[in-house]
Amino acid sequence: MPRIALVSDTHVPSRADAVPAWVADRVRAADHTVHAGDLDSPDAYETVVDLADGDLTAVAGNMDPASLDLPEVATLDVEGVRFVVTHGIARSSEEYVATITEAVETRLDGEGVAVAGHTHALVDDEMAGVRFLNPGSATGADPAERATMLTVEVGDGEVDVTAYEDDEEVDVGE
Repeated sequence: MPRIALVSDTHVPSRADAVPAWVADRVRAADHTVHAGDLDSPDAYETVVDLADGDLTAVAGNMDPASLDLPEVATLDVEGVRFVVTHGIARSSEEYVATITEAVETRLDGEGVAVAGHTHALVDDEMAGVRFLNPGSATGADPAERATMLTVEVGDGEVDVTAYEDDEEVDVGE
């Protein structure tokens, strides 16, 4: 089963010096990596591309320079599951939900997984009628208190998610 590393909100160098070694190891071990925005710099982008060995789907966050030329929304199809990825740029929780809902409605046919960042909060829940994943902040950038990420294994249309906080498995709940 393919393993996908989900990371977001690295904010290197504005809020963190580097991606933690344990996050880097999980990205290297993954078959594909998704970054849900706020890399923060061209150097951070290149670091994640290198860690992912080029197997990267990344979207623009509100802190990403335009020179990265990343899309606002991207899709990824793995083993019969479509992932729609957006940063979720918003000034309010209502705007955040609306941004993700729009991405889901335009890119998914009622089935799949939505991935977004922005809030720095680790989430595995439902939004807009689909499974919603937010990997939090891979560096623990403020306002997060700890570094977090998700890994996803996909097989036969099924999605198995594991959450990590400071390199320890945690239960986020679905």
